[in-house]
Amino acid sequence: MAATTAGNTTYIHINNHDLYYDDIGKSDIPIIFLHGFPFDKSMWQNQMNYFKTKCRVLAYDIRGFGQSVDTESALSIDMFANDLMAFMDALQLKKAVICGLSMGGYIALQAVAKAPERFEALILCDTQCIADTPEVKENRYKTIACIENGGLKAFYEGFIKKVFHEDALTHKKAVVAQLSEVVYNNEVQSIKQGLMALAERSETCSILSNLSLDTLILCGRQDAVTPLSESEKMHAAIHGSALRVIENAGHVSNLEQPEAFNAYLLGFLKTLPGLDLEHVRDDVGMV
Repeated sequence: MAATTAGNTTYIHINNHDLYYDDIGKSDIPIIFLHGFPFDKSMWQNQMNYFKTKCRVLAYDIRGFGQSVDTESALSIDMFANDLMAFMDALQLKKAVICGLSMGGYIALQAVAKAPERFEALILCDTQCIADTPEVKENRYKTIACIENGGLKAFYEGFIKKVFHEDALTHKKAVVAQLSEVVYNNEVQSIKQGLMALAERSETCSILSNLSLDTLILCGRQDAVTPLSESEKMHAAIHGSALRVIENAGHVSNLEQPEAFNAYLLGFLKTLPGLDLEHVRDDVGMV
């Protein structure tokens, strides 16, 4: 299925759904960025702008979020992983480096479990491999019930405070405001279905010891949603993986500390022979 472009928006029809995405830069092996819940592809704008001069980069709105609106499907991490594989097939991407943050990390791990041969490398950002505990799952369903009873605004406000490090809440208000707008623009059904997808996801920790992909794990030191301890467990389980801790950052480390995030990411990408970036300058700054 060919991609369709309208103005600056590109979308492709896969699995009976229109998926909206950005695709810029050139390289034989691209990097695909997967956003977290309940964000959209705009959370990767800094990384897209920086890396587009070095390699091909793609970011898309996961089904149900951003412009990839879907208020009818029962969303799941498995569905999102199937969408990723169909997206790669539709764009004839035989291999890609996959980079997922939070829910995007769950999707990346699920896709790698399905077809590890399709991926050149794996980048896991502020995420974890465990499934929800019964207590966490119950809390998600309580949150859904609260939203249905008029508690959507309270959910949004509490969520934003939880994902950012306190330093960002105080000193990076423009970044907080931008992400808040994205969160507030979600369809209520997408929030509810997204919470259900998170609650019902399967663990992927059991695949890690057999994983042979080059893997980078990034985590904000003050991440209160997917704690650093979970990243450390994945690092210990994945042979040869690299763990980089981003200081003064919470759950959205790529937004809170983009220079550090980009530097760590570039350093890792330069070790991958398939990307041929070893001679690229380390000119990591805001763009």
